[in-house]
Amino acid sequence: MANENKITAAFVQQFHDNYELACAQNVSRLLKTVTNRGRIEGESFTINDMGQVEMKASGVRYGDTEWTIPDVGVRSVLMNDFDLFIPIEKRDEPKLKAHPDDKYMQLLHNAHNRKVDDIIYQALIGTIARKTVDDAGVASTTNVALPAGQIVAPTGMTLKQQIIWAKSLFRKNECDEQNGEQLFQIYTADMMNEFLNDTTLTNADHMKIQMLQDGAVGTKWLGVEWVAYEKVVAGATAGSKRAPMYCKSAVHYGDAAITDFGIGVREDKKRIKQVGGVHSMAAGRGNELKVVAIDYDAS
Repeated sequence: MANENKITAAFVQQFHDNYELACAQNVSRLLKTVTNRGRIEGESFTINDMGQVEMKASGVRYGDTEWTIPDVGVRSVLMNDFDLFIPIEKRDEPKLKAHPDDKYMQLLHNAHNRKVDDIIYQALIGTIARKTVDDAGVASTTNVALPAGQIVAPTGMTLKQQIIWAKSLFRKNECDEQNGEQLFQIYTADMMNEFLNDTTLTNADHMKIQMLQDGAVGTKWLGVEWVAYEKVVAGATAGSKRAPMYCKSAVHYGDAAITDFGIGVREDKKRIKQVGGVHSMAAGRGNELKVVAIDYDAS
């Protein structure tokens, strides 16, 4: 048959539909730990933040109303474009027709998820543009970084002590489970190795660490859900790496498909077929008190 090995329009749509279905069912490791804003229209999205306010004594009867104006800021998150295109080996075309979930779609899906994780991690520890308006109506924008009080250095503490100290900061900031927050901790193979070799751990603690080693999803230890991620950056202290603990509401993520991942024909390349597409993705931190950076000793 003349069309036996051709990738038809129907199959192109099927490939795209299967890819979108896989993305919906199998999200990245870190995406499920933050606030997902879904599809974003435009080149950026905003995160509104508002400081806490406290009640005070009413004062005299029939007195003037005293307003309490909370600190309010608007954070801007600029979308960034990423693409991936892979040429299709001629001998793989019949396999693509038979297996819409074959290796090409998996390569695209896995690469997309890794990029999502990288973007979320950078949002946790990086800076974000925050716009405020003063009493005179003058607007100003500053780049907000994690304050020093939200960074736990390795000096004089074991990794377990650092984790406990970080957890206590969430209680101090009223950002823990008592306030309806869900806490997550990024961990690496180095961190897990240190825990497994810590002789001060109880049997119950050791069993939890072994579950992390086995890749158990949703494992909690010290009241925190642990998420594996290896591409951590250097901390502020020499020889350290930065692994944040954070609330689910700390970071907002959004994306948009500029060109959907699918199959196409390259007319400029002798009609060779390719899989790929362009996605726009971004994430931003909404509150510094909801992130604690643990700079653990990786030397």
